[in-house]
Amino acid sequence: MKTKILLVEDEHDLSLIVCDTLHQQGYEAIAAFDGIDGLTKYKTEGADLIVADVMMPRLDGFTMAKEIRRISSDVPIIFLTAKSSIDDVEQGFDVGANDYLRKPFELRELLVRIRSLLKSRLSNNTGNSVYQIGNYCYDSIRQLLTCDGKETTISNIEARILDKLVVNIDRTVDASELMIAVWGRDEISNRNSLHGYIHKLRRAFRHDPKIAIINQRGFGYRLTAK
Repeated sequence: MKTKILLVEDEHDLSLIVCDTLHQQGYEAIAAFDGIDGLTKYKTEGADLIVADVMMPRLDGFTMAKEIRRISSDVPIIFLTAKSSIDDVEQGFDVGANDYLRKPFELRELLVRIRSLLKSRLSNNTGNSVYQIGNYCYDSIRQLLTCDGKETTISNIEARILDKLVVNIDRTVDASELMIAVWGRDEISNRNSLHGYIHKLRRAFRHDPKIAIINQRGFGYRLTAK
């Protein structure tokens, strides 16, 4: 059975080009031309991955993604957008995006992102997605921290950072690697935002004093639970 990709894009010429490329790569491509059409087709036909524009008529990509996340917490979503501010990227991840590609883009780059997300989803479905961190249990798919029966849902951005830290527990992760995982680029202007999210994660782990996220100044961050 072919991998099914739902493309939600209101630019018809671009949609045709991307769908043709996906077909050539062996995927089944379903086209929708606005957020409402995309949401309807996801509900009726499903998809293994969604590629969606942000600015669309009738229903924008962010709102569509929120509705899709009510149905599925794990279907990968890639946003396509001409917007480039950090606030826009963070908003996209906060509503449940897995990746963010700025227009104009190379088709080859889109294919690389698609393959990476599909591989990651397969790994999550067959491998470990629940981690014990001190007294906390972390479910990376549900983005949920549990301690003494109390559950805390962390944001998509916090989860992307924690995913990197937990698989490298007791090892320092380069700040550049964390920023690329979240924003797709390493820029000085992102450093304060990264530190802000690290601070939120520290608060999320506040009920276990053995857990710490240590700032290795000038390099990165290290998660410990000793």
